Parts: sequence; C-alpha cells; structure tokens
Amino acid sequence: MSSYEHDYADHTQSPDYAHGDERPSNISDNATFYDVVDARTSRRGFLIGGLAALATGLYGLPLSSKSALAQSTSASALLGFKPVPISKDDKVVVPEGYKVQVIAPWGTPINGTAPDYKAGAITGTDQAMQVGSHHDGMHFFPIDGSSDDGLLVMNHEYVEPRFFHAAKWKGQKLDNEMVVMDASGARDADEVLAEISGHGCSVIRIRKGADGQWAIVADPLNRRITGLTPMAIAGPVKGSPHLATKYSPDGTKTRGTLNNCAHGVTPWNTYMSAEENWAGYFLNTDKKDGEASLPREHKRYGVSDKASRYGWEKVAGGADEFTRFDASAKGASPAEDYRNEPNSFGWLIEFNPYDAASVPMKRTALGRFAHEGIVFAPAVAGKPVVCYSGDDSRFEYIYKFVSAQPYDPATASGALLDEGTLHVAKFNADGTGEWLALAPGQNGLTAENGFADLADILVNTRLAADKAGATKMDRPEWGAVDPGTGEVYFTLTNNNRRTQTAVDAVNPRAENNFGQIVRWRYAKNDHAATAFQWDLFVLAGSKASSALFNGEALNDDNMFACPDGLWCDASSRLWIQTDMGDISPEQKGPLEPFGMNAMLAADPKTGEVRRFLTGPWGQEITGVVTTPDQKTMFVNVQHPGGHASDEQFAGGDFGSGFPDYNGTVPRSATLVITREDGGIIGA
Repeated sequence: MSSYEHDYADHTQSPDYAHGDERPSNISDNATFYDVVDARTSRRGFLIGGLAALATGLYGLPLSSKSALAQSTSASALLGFKPVPISKDDKVVVPEGYKVQVIAPWGTPINGTAPDYKAGAITGTDQAMQVGSHHDGMHFFPIDGSSDDGLLVMNHEYVEPRFFHAAKWKGQKLDNEMVVMDASGARDADEVLAEISGHGCSVIRIRKGADGQWAIVADPLNRRITGLTPMAIAGPVKGSPHLATKYSPDGTKTRGTLNNCAHGVTPWNTYMSAEENWAGYFLNTDKKDGEASLPREHKRYGVSDKASRYGWEKVAGGADEFTRFDASAKGASPAEDYRNEPNSFGWLIEFNPYDAASVPMKRTALGRFAHEGIVFAPAVAGKPVVCYSGDDSRFEYIYKFVSAQPYDPATASGALLDEGTLHVAKFNADGTGEWLALAPGQNGLTAENGFADLADILVNTRLAADKAGATKMDRPEWGAVDPGTGEVYFTLTNNNRRTQTAVDAVNPRAENNFGQIVRWRYAKNDHAATAFQWDLFVLAGSKASSALFNGEALNDDNMFACPDGLWCDASSRLWIQTDMGDISPEQKGPLEPFGMNAMLAADPKTGEVRRFLTGPWGQEITGVVTTPDQKTMFVNVQHPGGHASDEQFAGGDFGSGFPDYNGTVPRSATLVITREDGGIIGA
C-alpha cells in the first residue's frame, strides 16, 4: 500500500483524481493511517461496531463527562430539521421550513465602479474588480456586531478557463483542464490576466434589507486580493536565500496568492487564507544529463517538468508577471530569474478585512505545503496560541503550530504566528498520538541530515515531516474544534486502499472506501500538549460500508462519501460538506448511490447525522458560516458544471444551469439560507 500513490505514471488517470490535484510526491517509508488503523482493530471490527469500542475500552483511561464519547442513540437536541433526500437534480435543496437566496456569483461587481459580469467574456481588468471564481472557505465579519450587516470574506480556489472565455472559445472541444493557445504555442495575455485575477479572495460588504434579502453594498472596504496582489513575507523564512527572486532579491516579498482553499479566523479577528494545490501552476524544465533536475523544494511538492496547469508562463511577449511561473534556472543567480518563485507559495496568508490598506502577510512559521485551511483552538489568556492545518494530498500529514509567546487579548496580533514550533502528527495503534516537533536538532532535523536551519525546515516542511516519522494520512482536509469540549475533528476525504496487481477492467479499484473523520482530545484540554488520544468519529460510505463511533451505520437520511468541508458552530453542531469530485447525474460506479454533493449536520455527542442540503450538477459544497445570531447561514457552491465533457462544451451544453438557469455558463455562488420562522439554523 505504501506504493499506492505511484501506481499510475500519470496521476490524472487514477480513479480518484479530481481537477487540480497535485501529483503525489511522498515516497517516504512512514506508516500510513491505514497501517495504524489495521493494527488497532480489524476492518470488519470498525464496520460492525468497533468504533464504539474505541470510544471506551481501548483507551484504558476514564473519560470525563465533558469529553466522553457518548454511546447514546437518542434523538439529538441539536438537530431539529427534517433531513433532505439524496438528490440528482440540478438545483439546491434545503429542508422543509428553510429558504435559499443566491448572492455574489462569480463576476459580480464588488463596488459601484466595477463593470457588470459578461457571461463567457471576462477581461483581466474587469475580473480584478469582480467577485472571483470557484468560491471556497469564507467567514462573516460583522459590522459593529450586527447579524444583518457585515463583511463576507471568501476564498477563490481555481478557475475553469473554458467558462471564462466561453464566448471566444465557443464550439471547441475543451474539458475543464484545457486552455487554448495560438499557432505559435503562446497564450493570450488578457485571458491569462483574467484567470490570475479570478484567484485569491474577495472582501464584500453585504447587508440584509427590509424585505429580508441580502445584497452587496458598495463600500471602501470592498477589495479583491488576487494572484498579482503584493504580499509581504513574515516569519523565519523572511529574507532567506530560499525566497530570493528577480522580483524580490532580498526574499522579503512576493506577488499574489493561488489555489485558495479553506480558511481560518485568528483569535484577534483577522482572516487567513490557505494556499493548497499551488505547485501545478509552475513549470521547471531544468535538466541534468538529459533527465529532469528539480530541486527538492520543487520535486517533493509536485512541480512539473513537463507542463504547468494553465500555461501562464507561455504568454506572448514575456511580461514579468507571467514568466515568473517558469521556475527554470535562467539567470546567473536566483536574483535574476524565478527559480525560487514556487518557494513563495504554499503558505498561509493573513490580512485584516476591516483595513482595506492592509498588506497580506505570508506566515512562514506555519509551514509550507498544500494547506487546506487553518483552525485555531480556543485562545486562552496567558497560554500559547495553537492552530492546526492539513496537507491536502494523498498520504500527506496533519500539522499543529504552538506559539512561543502567550496570548494576550489586549495586544494579540499576527506576530504571534511568526515565532513558535510547528509539529506534525503521529498516530499510534493504541489510540494515542504524539506531536513531533519540526525544529532544528529535533527528530532528526539536523544539518547532517540536510536541514541547515529553521528556514530550510519550513521551506521543506514535507521532507522534514518525512524525516520526523509522521503518519501518512489520506488527504487531510478541513479541521474543526468543538467550542464545548475542545475536541478536534479533521476530515480525511478519500481512503482508497488499492494495489495495482489487484485490479482488473471491471474492478478498477481493489477497495472503495469513502473517507472518514478523525478526532482527538487532550488531557485537561491542553492543546499545547504533545500527547493526545484519538478515535474515528465516522467512517463514511453506504449503509453497508459505514459506521459511526456509536456502532451505528449511516442510512438513507445521512449516508455520504468523501467528507471535505467541516465547521463546528457556536452550539457545537458539526457541519460536514462533501467533495466527490465533478459529480454528474449520470455518475456511475461506487459514488453513484450518493447523488450530488451535500452538506450534513451532526451532533458530536450522540452521533446523530442528518442531511441538510444537496447541490446542483457537477459542484462541490464548500465553505460554511453563520451570522453571530446563527439565524443566517452562508454556504458556497463551487464549480457547478465541472463534469461537462469536451463534447458537451463544444455543443453549448455547460453541464449545469446554476445559478442563472438562462443558458449561460454556470457560476460558483454563495447561498444565503434562513428559516421561514426566523429561527436558528439547524435547530
């Protein structure tokens, strides 16, 4: 199984490939999470009630009433809605007694001077003043504490070029991976500018009107942060030779943020955006003796030696903002080319949404990898700040950062994230775990082993985690912390245990697992501790292949696959979002029974789960937050129509009508969900 990620010479041909996935690059011998689970109990044991046993006897320790994994199967006091059925319709479905409004679709002007959206013909200048594409993680920042007026800040993960340029590329057979080049093999500069500007984040003020409808309000705080926005470097890697480029010879700044997936909110109320599958945007054609010659900080992250994701470096004319995506060594030193440009990506960025002039900061002490997001433990005055992040790639790791300085509510700022210790998780078969420090001189991270200093460790976080002996996980995605118990939850989207020798034409995967949610807790609820206890909250899947920690299986009202987005609201409801890929209504194979991607709500105490929402064709449900009074919920619908084939596109069929349903290209958008009686969402 350790060779699973290398079973396909072309990783895009793997049955589990999703648009934009980076090429797997972990060739370490570290134990996988499957190895740990198999050692702890049999697979059959998990599926027929073994999770309940894990909740008690296998720990060998008493659990307090506050953090006990309850075995009750009684109805949840947290969940008061009637579950919606599995759907294969091209629409959003919510429970009885709820209503939905759509706001801020891709291309919406963010202020009074921005141009209107032009379907299939967005320009680079326009996109820089419009809501970006492929909405993902987001947060609502209230204005003066209001639940009716605030800043909605959201990430934009990637773009689908054929939809950006649908009018210009009309009639051509293009799938969601393809771009169009001219006869000389060059890309159009304005097309690329639009795509770069479609990435990043949007900050938009939204307000509820007297009629109950929400709308974007023109405001000086409204802004776009894109793949071209100037960024500052902060933390231990600032000024290191690893970041020296033609743009910033002293390694203190960079341009833009890319593949912004999930997010986080700091205890001092700033926004953090995570750079996930950034490596695919770059190309390095350096060779030695006729073979590809990539430095480890490129190779271990999947930078390609053959082709970049969108070919941005191929813009005619060779303008600097485009050529930087060619990371080949072209000059006499790093200060004369962009060989180090990939090293300025893979970080978490922080900015203050209440200050339109604030410069986003890349916080390097938090590590460089394919960050899915960041989640903070409840901050306690006098204690360190603690936060978690998953590396969303197959067989990568889960990380924790512990600040060196204690939290002081009166003075806390992002500076707390520039000094501290990054750790990586090791899960043991007995239900315990430990956090391994990624610090000079610890866990094999010495100069003799190739890690010169802390900056070297952080630029090469994955290699440092390999050396430390972390547990290889199956696509660690979003995390959440229960505000009541302090327990930490992480989604592991895909759990496919397959060997190439075991497959055949009719059985392309030896097993089909559907992901799980792992959780852990600490003695005395001390998130800074290096020891923890873990269990599985749920194994996702069908009625025959799933299990909750209380021993029950999922059913028609709650079965799901591939958990991704995750959020615990103020009442401790755990909201679970699914990403089964670009799902179509004709989906065949093991994911067929699950319909369209969905969002569910769970009661962590009882284990009850109910399906709350289903989305349209081809989308992923991602990003969720409520207003402070919990009476309005915001949810994002990403890449509707992403499943449309090249033949469909050529014929004018864009796969989904969402949200306009007028024959134009589909657009990612935000759902505003309220109860008809004005009550709390989910209750």
